[in-house]
Amino acid sequence: MDAAVRTSILMGAVFALSQLGALVMAAVFLGSEDQIFEDPNDPLIPIYYIAAVILFTVAILYIMKKHKENLVRVIFLGAVVYTIFFVLWIMLTGLLDGLLALILSVAATAVMTYYLAKKPEWYVVDAAGIIMSIGVIGIFGISLGILPVLVLLIVLAVYDAVAVYGTKHMVSLADGVTQMRLPILLVIPKRRGYSYLDQKPLKQQLDEGGERDAMFMGLGDIIIPGVLITSAFSFLPDTDFGGLTGNFAVSMGTLLGSLLGFAILMRFVLTGNPQAGLPLLNGGAIAGYIVTYLIVFQNLSFGITLPW
Repeated sequence: MDAAVRTSILMGAVFALSQLGALVMAAVFLGSEDQIFEDPNDPLIPIYYIAAVILFTVAILYIMKKHKENLVRVIFLGAVVYTIFFVLWIMLTGLLDGLLALILSVAATAVMTYYLAKKPEWYVVDAAGIIMSIGVIGIFGISLGILPVLVLLIVLAVYDAVAVYGTKHMVSLADGVTQMRLPILLVIPKRRGYSYLDQKPLKQQLDEGGERDAMFMGLGDIIIPGVLITSAFSFLPDTDFGGLTGNFAVSMGTLLGSLLGFAILMRFVLTGNPQAGLPLLNGGAIAGYIVTYLIVFQNLSFGITLPW
């Protein structure tokens, strides 16, 4: 099998694993008390979130332009470490005694933090990225109803396309993050012996036109469509549907739609140029949601609860 195809399949598997992990977290370890928004159906929430994302991106690019990479690294690592601890603590608390869960969560987070800071190889970065994705998808999935999530996916898909093909600042951000070895990218090597520590700048590789040794995918490309998958499971009725619950059937249809979008995306990625992932991933997730919802619930409300 061609190395690029094999790498694409592995990346798709990690994508699906992260979504399924988030579903388990939402179903088993999270409850309504863990919601981060008072009104999950408020359609303005994604607008605030997107504004925050844009401002944060501008701030990070400005800091990088001023060659304050260490500050960027501290900011990202701080957010990553907190998220990893939170996810591990939530899951372990549901399985073990409270004190033991806390000790194990702190210990595991400390080990991962050490390797992220001292030896951020691709497998360390990927492990941290998967844990973060599961946690963020799970929390946002139980905190946002269907309408806000659809607004979020549509607007971010447009923003991602503009950021990659228009302003191209997302490419600059990804290049800087790669050089700092921060765990906000999924890294899948194409060959044995690959070391993320030896990874050249992405822009340099694009300019040289050589074969890339690894494929990269931003965690946002995993997290954003995943929110709709988990939200469908969390907010749709659990009525019976052929031995499954309706909410689970729709969430699986949404996952299949996002995987179809992923497969199409990979065809473009294999051309060697940077691609905006969210238009196809979000589009596939939304299409999968709509089709499966119509099959399962047979109405045109699409599970949307209007805020007025």
